[in-house]
Amino acid sequence: MPSSDFLRRGAGVFVACAALAACSIWVETPDDRRATPSAEPSAAELDLADFEIVDLTHTFGPETIYWPTDTAGFRLDELAFGETEAGYFYSAYALATAEHGGTHIDAPIHFHEGGGDVASIPLERLMGPAVVIDITAQAAADADYRLTADDIEAHEAEHGEIPDGSLVLLRTGWSARWPDALAYLGDDTPGDASNLHFPSYGEEAARLLVEGRGAAVLGIDAASIDYGPSTDFIVHQVAAAAGVPSLENLTNLDRLPARGATVIALPMKISGGSGGPLRAVALVPVPEGSDEP
Repeated sequence: MPSSDFLRRGAGVFVACAALAACSIWVETPDDRRATPSAEPSAAELDLADFEIVDLTHTFGPETIYWPTDTAGFRLDELAFGETEAGYFYSAYALATAEHGGTHIDAPIHFHEGGGDVASIPLERLMGPAVVIDITAQAAADADYRLTADDIEAHEAEHGEIPDGSLVLLRTGWSARWPDALAYLGDDTPGDASNLHFPSYGEEAARLLVEGRGAAVLGIDAASIDYGPSTDFIVHQVAAAAGVPSLENLTNLDRLPARGATVIALPMKISGGSGGPLRAVALVPVPEGSDEP
């Protein structure tokens, strides 16, 4: 579970979410030991002019990339569209999608028997400070590159040690290849995941982040937190065993700083789900005196 400091940071993000909705909320979890706030949060506590809001989510549609074994893809079937007999316009659709396609979340149950499903992931894990580790140069030279412990130490030497409870996001540059499945996955053979090539986390790095740094989440702008040729999905196993969810197929990580952004990553709340579609955004502070909106 995240530390008490992280829970307090998570509570601060709840204030931000309340402000975005222009209303006040209080969310209680079974492990909640926070003191009852002395005043209700209000919209005045968050000025969106102080932030750039970055969408980290690929749009779902006919071009959405799914794991190769999920061959059904994305479906949006029209149920109604047009003027009704009463004279007003009405539209409605039926949505069908696999859990693990497009920008989505992996719940611990995805790779750990007895792990939590999507609906049971604590919200505090999905809202908080982001740390972005950049391996775009390494990935450009080696499509099967895996993040190493040395990479993490080099990142920390420049930006400081990764704080406990951070949402760690790995920037590979692969989102620029979306939605070209061949370029993005390394192979676009339907139903076959045996010849994929894309960069991701390595086992040693994942253990350092999850066990040594207390990462709340592992995220990436590629198809999986395990690299393309993986056959044992060891990074998934490490993360899931620790109750750490993963965010896959993110985008726009190049618009986030190494430190300082706040990420809100809320999936569809699916009871029993091993994963699900995700809408993730980042609040990036605008430098004081900047003309940026």
